[in-house]
This record gives sequence, C-alpha cells and structure tokens, in this order.
Amino acid sequence: MAVTPAPARRFTTADVGPAVGLALVSILAGLFMPVSPPYRPADALGLALGALAPLALLWRRRAPLTVLAVAGALVPLTAALGYAVTTVQWAAWIALYTCFAGSGHWRRRAVAAALTSLSVGGFALADGGAIGTLDYFGIAMCFLIATVAGDAARSRRAAAEAERLRAAAVAREQADAAERILARERHRLAGELHDALGHAVNVMVMQAGVGRRVFADNPEFAAEALGHIENVGRDALGELDRLLRVLHPDRDGEPATPEPALTDLADLANRVRAAGRELVLNPAAVSLSPSGERALFRIAQEAVTNALRHTVTGRITVDIGQTADTVVLEVVNETPPLPAPTGGRGLVNMRERARLEGGLLEAGPVDGGFRVRAALPAAAAVRP
Repeated sequence: MAVTPAPARRFTTADVGPAVGLALVSILAGLFMPVSPPYRPADALGLALGALAPLALLWRRRAPLTVLAVAGALVPLTAALGYAVTTVQWAAWIALYTCFAGSGHWRRRAVAAALTSLSVGGFALADGGAIGTLDYFGIAMCFLIATVAGDAARSRRAAAEAERLRAAAVAREQADAAERILARERHRLAGELHDALGHAVNVMVMQAGVGRRVFADNPEFAAEALGHIENVGRDALGELDRLLRVLHPDRDGEPATPEPALTDLADLANRVRAAGRELVLNPAAVSLSPSGERALFRIAQEAVTNALRHTVTGRITVDIGQTADTVVLEVVNETPPLPAPTGGRGLVNMRERARLEGGLLEAGPVDGGFRVRAALPAAAAVRP
C-alpha cells in the first residue's frame, strides 16, 4: 500500500516577518552605517552576508540547531573577510533563543551553547579589530538574555498548555458528571413511572376483569368496580402530573401533587381489595425521612403489584415495623412456593430504592409463598 507523504510545512508570518525584516535592516545598516578601520566598508559581498544570516531564520522553528550552526558560522566568516559583525550576529542570538524556547532537553541546550561558544571563539580569532573587555561583556549579556528569555518563553508555553489541558479535563469531568446526573434522573423517573403507573394499570385491569365477569349477575358490584377504576385512574393521572412537574419545574401556578407516603398504603390496600384480592395491612408507627418514607411506600407498592401480576389468588400481607434504628417492611404473597422472578424492572427498582436510602432488600420464595423484605435506616432523630 502506497504511503502518501506528509505535506511540507509552509512558512508562516511568524517565520517570514522576522527573517525578511531583519535582512532589510542589515542591508540598510550596511549601506548607511559608517565603518571605521580596520573593517572594510560594506560592498556586495558584505551586504549579501548581512542578508544571508537573517534569511536562515526562515527555518529556525523547523531546524533550530542547524540554523544556529549556519548563523554562528557566518559570524567568524564575516569577521575573517574583514567586515564588522554588527548585524550578522543578530541572527545567531535569535537562533540561540529559539533553541532554548523550543526544547527543555539538556542535550539540545548543551549543543546550542557549544555551537554559540564555537562561534564566539571563531569570531575572537578572526576579528581584526581590538576586542576589549566591554565587547566580551556584551557577548556574555547577549548569551544570557537569549538563553534566559528562551527558557522563560518555553516555561510560559508549557504552563499555558498545562492550563489548557487542565481546563479541558475539568470540562470533560463536568460533562461526564452532567451525563451521570442525567442518567440517574432518567433512571429514577423510569422507576417512578414503572412503580406508580404499573401498579395503577394492574389494579385497573383486575377491577375491569371482575366487573366484566359479574356485570350480568351483579351490576351493582360491576358499577362499584367501574368507580374504583375511575379513582385509580385519577390517582394515576396525579402521579403522572407530579412526575411531569419534575421535568417542567416552571409550572408554579398549579397546585402540587403531594408526594406518596406510608399513610397512602391504606388506599392501596382498599384498591386491591376492591379488585377481589385479600390484602392484610399491619402498619406500625415508624420514623423515616421523607425520602425514606417515599422509598418504602414505592417498595410496598411494587411488591403488591408483582403479587397481583404473577398470581391470581392468595392473601397478600404487608407488615411494617421498627426495631431500634431499622425500619422493616415485609410483603408476603401467600401462594404455593414460586421461583424468584427474573427480568423486568420491578425487583431492580426496589433494590435500587433501598440502596439509595442506605438499606437492603431481599426477595425470594419462602414457605407458603413469596416474600419481599426491605430494611431501611430510621430517621436520625430516633437513632441512639
């Protein structure tokens, strides 16, 4: 398979601007700057050398060490030909700055410093003028400024990149957290719909079936069943309205539907009895937080719904009590032993509700039927 070569990098404004600008300045300086002996006045060769060194900076970001070697070699060459290195040296200092700004690797920096030292040494040997202490001081200052400024530029760039990566990581974390919150909210709303509306629909189906069977022989009971269906349907609409308020919290002008509580178990028991199933409710005074009470009611409601869905006869017993700091709910469907149901959302929702409240849920066949047992921590006020 043929490999397509990567396109060559084009020169950018950051490459062309400094190189061309410095070359023009070098030519103008060579033409108009006075030169004192022993240096030669600028001629065509001198102007070419003055322009060649800055033009090498076009490649300074691609091959900084190569550019430094070329620019550094032009400095002693210019001095050996008798020209002043006034502008030629600028390209070498800029190339040294680029080497330190582009990499923090000590080997690359050591090579750059060595190339610069060779250039300075060659200049000192080739220059025909008198090089004094002040000249060496200026060279040392140029070296220090180029290396320190280059390292500072690299550090600032690294810090900016680290900040960009940190901001990107924070943004990803916030997006992931928002997705997790949205997924949990969707799961919670799906559980609420399943538990509340699923129970209502099951009871309505049972009552409709009972009313249909006795319609000819007992029209009064059939009419009563229709009334129960109407009440259950109205309650289901109330539950649906409450859930819609969660999705549309801006509906502030309408009266709010109250959250379900354990006191609503009596209405649940009456609906089940009206559908023709025996349900025994044994409530006791317990202490739960509002969210714990809502969770326990939903667990009881779903357990009763499962009993209605999976069996057509048998007594359903709902017991609620508190022992020390634990509130216990037991729902037993008194039928011949049944295998634990598989699939569906009922048991999953019940276990999740218990877990979110810091409790546990057990469900499975027992002697004489099927039992769902939930244990939730009591409210803090009753804890020792």
